[in-house]
Formats: sequence, structure tokens, C-alpha cells
Amino acid sequence: MTALANPPTATPDAYARQMTRLTLVWVAVGLVLFPILALLGLVMRTLQAGYFRATPPEWFDAVMTLHGLGMVGVWFVAGLAALSFVLSAYVRPSLTVSKLALAMTALGVILLLVATLVGRLGVGWYFLHPLPFHSTDTWPAWATGALFGALAILGVGWTLWAADILRAIAARYRLSEALGWSYLSGRTDVEAPPVVVIAWVSCIGVLAGLVAAVVILLLVAIEVIGGTAPSDALLIKNLTFYFGHMLVNITMYFGVGLVYEIMPAYTGRPWKINALVVISWNTVLALVMFAYFHHLYMDFAQPRWLQVVGQVSSYLISVPAAVVTIFSALVLVYHSQERWSLAPTLLYLGVMGWAIGGVGAMIDSTITVNQQFHNTLWVPAHFHTYYLMGVVLMILGAVYHLATALTSERRELSAARRLAVAVLRLRSGDGAGSALLGHVPPDRARHDCDGIHAGHVQPWPSVGPACRRVMVSGRPEVSVHSVRALAS
Repeated sequence: MTALANPPTATPDAYARQMTRLTLVWVAVGLVLFPILALLGLVMRTLQAGYFRATPPEWFDAVMTLHGLGMVGVWFVAGLAALSFVLSAYVRPSLTVSKLALAMTALGVILLLVATLVGRLGVGWYFLHPLPFHSTDTWPAWATGALFGALAILGVGWTLWAADILRAIAARYRLSEALGWSYLSGRTDVEAPPVVVIAWVSCIGVLAGLVAAVVILLLVAIEVIGGTAPSDALLIKNLTFYFGHMLVNITMYFGVGLVYEIMPAYTGRPWKINALVVISWNTVLALVMFAYFHHLYMDFAQPRWLQVVGQVSSYLISVPAAVVTIFSALVLVYHSQERWSLAPTLLYLGVMGWAIGGVGAMIDSTITVNQQFHNTLWVPAHFHTYYLMGVVLMILGAVYHLATALTSERRELSAARRLAVAVLRLRSGDGAGSALLGHVPPDRARHDCDGIHAGHVQPWPSVGPACRRVMVSGRPEVSVHSVRALAS
């Protein structure tokens, strides 16, 4: 398998140079938007803590909408851009399509900013139908139009981008090769690297989620423009959560694909495809479509078998997606002569964060637990752990790897090193990390973490604060020690 020690200089042609520049533009956009959106999260927690009481309450919902949609979108495009870059060592994604996706992403972000910060649109990332059209004068009608316009533009751009990556892979590998089926049948003459298999699975998942978004927009457009009878609100809600579920999970798979491709450059060991990897990622392709049913536990109007399928699929998908990759990563670094520079450290910690957050996700996908923890801080806590300690660190590791590969000398840049350590400290729970996710007065903390369900406080007085301290503050001592060791 081709190593990625010097991605751009290994093929010094015009395509490689343009792909490198385009990837750096995507990276720059992500690194600019990330701290801004993180500060919005701090603003929300500050408002929840009771500060700035003169701020109108609708601003909280507007900021929450921008923070949620913005964060998911930023790391989705950053992950897909990084994945497209490493894939360019094997196939040729279109630069034109990537540039078009960049332009449409910029336009979609502008519309979203206008809708939330100017129009004060506060529907949340899930924009539950028909809430956007019944604001009771909290936001104007044009803000709702701007939101759906932004989603339409982003959806088209990302659909074209994901479809082009599938096209590029199909131009070199047959379907049986791209999914590794030929390896299972004993054919080893054409061996697709793991990143190709993961990219194929991921982009199919992206298209499935975006198709759901298209159906949502069509149903809403027919209702609003055509003046027909109201659409089925439960159907639109289901499609919305399917769309969000697929994009968030696939973004994590982007990061995992980067780990598969980049880590061997530091361990000196190949991470070759094998039957276990093929079976695991093909199983992921099947199960990720059904695991989303765990978002439907509160919908008592729907058949019970949906909830059962959701819990079973959520449990099963952890084995091929996470366990195989985690143990493979452990084997890859065990007794290797790896130099723990910043790039592999971030990638490895990303796998660790994925494991920790994944445990929280599995707990939350248990029906009896979800009935108690739904609409409590447990949900954003496990998600922030899963995302910030997982995929964000993976992508930052890939970005740092690219940055060092582009330098003439193989040494780590001190400014970039300090920045990355600061990011790790933020997520380890020191200082600002505690303020960002865990700073709530005692009375509000008990209320928020225990939750309110069916008109009364949940009977979890001891479990609630404990889960907030561990899952929200993120203070496991191993993380603190890891950061201190890295900084030294």
C-alpha cells in the first residue's frame, strides 16, 4: 500500500499541486469557523448559567441553531476534504467538483448566518416541521426561506462532491474491488487499500442521508408553494433525524479512514486490507442505515419493532465499526518503533475519544436508559465527547500531518504544536473546557442533568451529577496526564 509520508511531493504534477492548494483552502475555512462556533457554545452555556439575563431568550435558540448546524457542517466538509486528498494517491477526484462544492458551501454558510444572526431563526438543527413556519413573529418568514435555501444549496453541493468521489473510485476499481468482495473470494491481484473501502462505504451513506434531505425539501416545497394539505410531520421528523444521523456518523468514518491511511507512515507497518476489515465495513454499510431508529424511542405512535431494531442495530454496529478498528490500531502501534510526534498522537487520541464517546452512545441507545436520559445533558455530553475527542482530533492529526509533509524540514512547528496542545487541554476538562461544557450553578445543574419528563423531575439524584461530571466536563485523569506528557 502506498505510504503517505510525502503526499504532495510523491507526484509533483499539476493535479497534485492543485489538490494540495484546494485542500488547504478547505482546512483554512474549517480552522477559522471552528473557534467561532465553539465560542457560540460558550455563549449558550453562559446564558444557561444565568448570566446576561437581559438577553432576549430567542437569541439562545438562534445561537443554538447556528452552533449545531455549523459544527456538524464544518467537520463534515473538513473530513471529506481530507479524505479526498488522501484518496488522490490512488484515484482522481475532480478538482472542479470540489471547487463547486466549496463555493456552494460558502453560499450556504452565508445564508445560514443571515437567517440566524439577522433573522434570529431558532429552530435547532432538526428544524422540526412545521415549527419553522409558525414562529409567532419571533423570526420573519424570509429567515425560514433562507434556512431551507441554505440546506438546499449545501445538499446539492455535497451530493455532487460525494458522487464524484464514488465516480473517481469506480473509474479504477470495480464494485467488488471497492467493497473488498474480490478479496473474500480469494482474488488478490487487485487490492483496494482500506481507505478506498471506507470512502466507498462513507460516500454511499452520505448520498443516502442527502436523499432524505431532498425528500424533506420537496415535501415542504409542495406544501408551502403548492398549497396542498399539510405534510406528515412525523414522516418529516423521521427523515430529518435520518439525514442528521447519517451525516454525523459518516463524518466519524471519514476520520477513521484518515487513521487507516496515515498511521502506517509513522509506525512503519502497513495497515493492509484483510477479510476482517472487509466484513466489518460491509456490515457497517448495512447497519448504519438502521441504527438511526434509536432516535425514534420517544415516538410512541410508531411500531414497537422500530425501537427494537434501533437498539439491536446500535449494539451490533459497535463491533465492526469500532472494535475492529480500535484493536487494529492497538496492534499497529504495539511494539512498533513509532515516534510519537503530534500527528500520530492526535490520530491515536481520536481513536481513544471515539471509543469513550461510543460507549456513551451505546448506553444512550438502550431504550430503558434513553427513557430516563432523553432531553438531559447526557445527550449533548456524549455527543461532544464522541465528536470533539474523536473525529475532530482525527482530522486535526491529518491536517498536521499534511502541514509537516509540506515543510522542507521534518520538524514540528512550535506554534502549531502549542495550538494543538491547547485544543487537547480544552477537551480534557482543564480551565476553559470546564467552563464551556460544565459550568452550571448547582441548582441549574441538578435540573438540567436530571431532566424533566412527564411533568416531574427524573428520579436520578445521584446518577445525574455523576454523569455530568464525567461526560460533560470530560475530566478522566488519563486525558490530563496525556496532555501534560505531550506538552513536556
